[in-house]
Amino acid sequence: MKKTKVLFVCMGNICRSPTAEGVFCSLIKEAGVEAQFDVESAGTHAYHIGEAPDLRSQKVAKDRGIDLSGIRARKVIYGDYEDFDYLLAMDDANYEILLESCPEQYKEKIKYFLEYAPHLPTREVPDPYYGGEYGFERVLDMVEDASNGFLTELKKTGDIV
Repeated sequence: MKKTKVLFVCMGNICRSPTAEGVFCSLIKEAGVEAQFDVESAGTHAYHIGEAPDLRSQKVAKDRGIDLSGIRARKVIYGDYEDFDYLLAMDDANYEILLESCPEQYKEKIKYFLEYAPHLPTREVPDPYYGGEYGFERVLDMVEDASNGFLTELKKTGDIV
């Protein structure tokens, strides 16, 4: 069975994208479809390679039963464009960076993650790094909404069963 490969992308891969990875992995496990996916996260910058997610991200996720502690930051690499079916950007800056470095034949794989939460009034997941704990809670809420919408869309299009 061909797996659907999903890469969540933010800048440093320590706040938003590992939160999305953890939330989506938890969701697909709960739905009983985790065997149909390969899910990872990465950053457009190499600031934090090898580091665990920000402790504040880990805390708010853990409070909702999601463990991010095993995730380690990495940078997007050229091969990701070919390997992944979806590259889901958290904001405009990272979306543009992905588009600029992506080979033409793979550009349709790049999307805003919040496209899957159209009821939200923005297409960007804000970077909570310099904010307080509320920012991390808000990001987690947005990521949960988009993760549910993304899984629903994949079921509708037949990408998963």
